[in-house]
Amino acid sequence: MELAMKLVQLMLKKLSQGIVENDHLSELSVIVTKIARQFALLQNALKFEALHLLSAIFSSEYSTLLHDALRVIQNENWSNHMRDGVATILQNRVAPAEKFEALILAESMVTIKGEGWLIGQINLPNVQDPIPADRCLLLVLESSRVEVAVLLNELAYSKYEASKSSSSTAETIISKQQKVTIVFSLVEKIIKLISNIGETEGHLLDENTFIKAINGLNETIGVVLEYLQDAKEHGQKVGNDLLASVRLVGSYLAEAPVACEDKITELLGYMLSVEGEHESSPFYSVCFLLPMLCQKTMKIEGCKLLASSGGYKAVVDCLMKLIEQNRNGVENNGCIFLACDTIMNLLKVVMEQITFSEDESTFISLLKALALWTEKTNDQSVVMMASSICTLIFDMTSENALLNHPSLSSSCLDSLSRLIARSLASWGQDMSDAAEADMDLLEIVTAGYSRWADRFPQIQKAVER
Repeated sequence: MELAMKLVQLMLKKLSQGIVENDHLSELSVIVTKIARQFALLQNALKFEALHLLSAIFSSEYSTLLHDALRVIQNENWSNHMRDGVATILQNRVAPAEKFEALILAESMVTIKGEGWLIGQINLPNVQDPIPADRCLLLVLESSRVEVAVLLNELAYSKYEASKSSSSTAETIISKQQKVTIVFSLVEKIIKLISNIGETEGHLLDENTFIKAINGLNETIGVVLEYLQDAKEHGQKVGNDLLASVRLVGSYLAEAPVACEDKITELLGYMLSVEGEHESSPFYSVCFLLPMLCQKTMKIEGCKLLASSGGYKAVVDCLMKLIEQNRNGVENNGCIFLACDTIMNLLKVVMEQITFSEDESTFISLLKALALWTEKTNDQSVVMMASSICTLIFDMTSENALLNHPSLSSSCLDSLSRLIARSLASWGQDMSDAAEADMDLLEIVTAGYSRWADRFPQIQKAVER
């Protein structure tokens, strides 16, 4: 067995990526299933040889295609063997490098089989008593929590404390960032699993395990927020590690928007300013936080936080970029409507904290984007959402003020007039189920129009035609 595994290692080193992908992917997937069985059953040094080989395969350049090949294998025993092997490694005292390799396997298995793979019967050699089905989940979560704390601490030291003259510093940072990506992916998948379980009756987790998982996630997110706090204090806003940290925080807060409230209050403005290494301005960081922001702005405190931090400008910029992408054929309606809901929640609650004159360019740009977004659409939900936001902005200004702004043309005001007229035209008509869902938006437009119609004669004229 040892010789066979060494031969596989040697072949994979010699064969090019193209040869493996084009000619031997099916054979490699079978090899993985065979090694997985040995990984589960062996209780000697060969178990670690199997671990090293499997982690090398799943870390290779052809791993994505291998995932696809493994998904179509009918026999489920291999994935159970992988869970048995991973659990054995993580629950025993082994070297940190080997624990991390086990996490690589866990992340790959969750990618292939789904988050449910973390919960299942574990069968270990020479162990007669039944092992709880949630053991693997808790082992993976605890090991991930430890890895996040260690890696982020080391990464912060390498970035901010280590000698800049060290030739290995850049390589060390890149290596640790790659490891952080793997562990973050695992934690994010566990967040998804816990969220789904919380919404399902008759799930496999008892209350005690559920509480342990939530506490573990809270601790992990707390560590990530500390890392972001450190970056903020060092004036760092650009980095894929920072963007990944914001994404993980956003994933958790989307499910638990009241978690870590004090720290979120302190860091919200900063997180909305984080950029990836290839971004020219913040975009993805805002997208990652939109589910949380949409929920938080349903309450006055959340609206005041977003307004006082100036974060709403980042949300507006994000919405305009999403609309531009949409007009260029890239659909992301989920993010667009989250951004719209967030802005609308804000405008309904804290208009007194946001003055049109101080943020004139922000709102003018948004009005222009909304006019372009709706000009050629027949989607009633888009029309109603856009017109509701416009209505709330019009509360803060007048037609003369808009026309006096150099960047807003009369043709844009024509488009906005048609938008309001289209939305009001649906009042009193027979409505489909979808349109009935927009009744709240229609009420916003109708009530707003009654407040400012006399200040917008051009819109009033379009409505009365």
